[in-house]
Amino acid sequence: MKAEPETLEDDLDKYAASAMKMKKEKVDLKEFSAYLEFPVSQTLECMFALFDEKEDGVIDIREFVIALSVVCKPSKTLETIQLAFQLYQSEGGTVTEEDLACILKTAMGVSQIDVTHLFRAVDEEEKGKITYDDFYTFAVLHPHFAEEYLYADQMGAESGLERRSAPNGICTDFSPDSIEDQRKPLQKKLN
Repeated sequence: MKAEPETLEDDLDKYAASAMKMKKEKVDLKEFSAYLEFPVSQTLECMFALFDEKEDGVIDIREFVIALSVVCKPSKTLETIQLAFQLYQSEGGTVTEEDLACILKTAMGVSQIDVTHLFRAVDEEEKGKITYDDFYTFAVLHPHFAEEYLYADQMGAESGLERRSAPNGICTDFSPDSIEDQRKPLQKKLN
């Protein structure tokens, strides 16, 4: 595994392609080492432990790829979410509420997240599954959906909606850069 920033995105593409072939397959430390082409070391063991939440000796490689995307592209959250959808989607290109929880939990660096209200808002037709396009359209129309749908329970009713970052410091504004000027009228007054 290379540490140079210019090669990290190339590595991300390689790891993502490999993870897509593996799908839901869980890997142990030895397989993780082979996947990264990096020898088992204390550093690798520590990295592995970060993703072994259940402490059962296996990890979902897709979570590692999403986290690596966050590191490679910290200001491009929607690109990370799009990659995550590709990693989790079914043959029909959809993800479930449980998948969305895994995606956002990893992308936002939080240990627990309740996506029920968000998922229901995106899944207007109540199909029980959404596509990345459904999510993207919703994110464009609701650029501060994280505050409205994910953090609402954590914020007191009296505090109003204030701009927040996820616990890991990642900005939770999922707006695409290309529509910066178009989305300004859509922003809610934050006071």
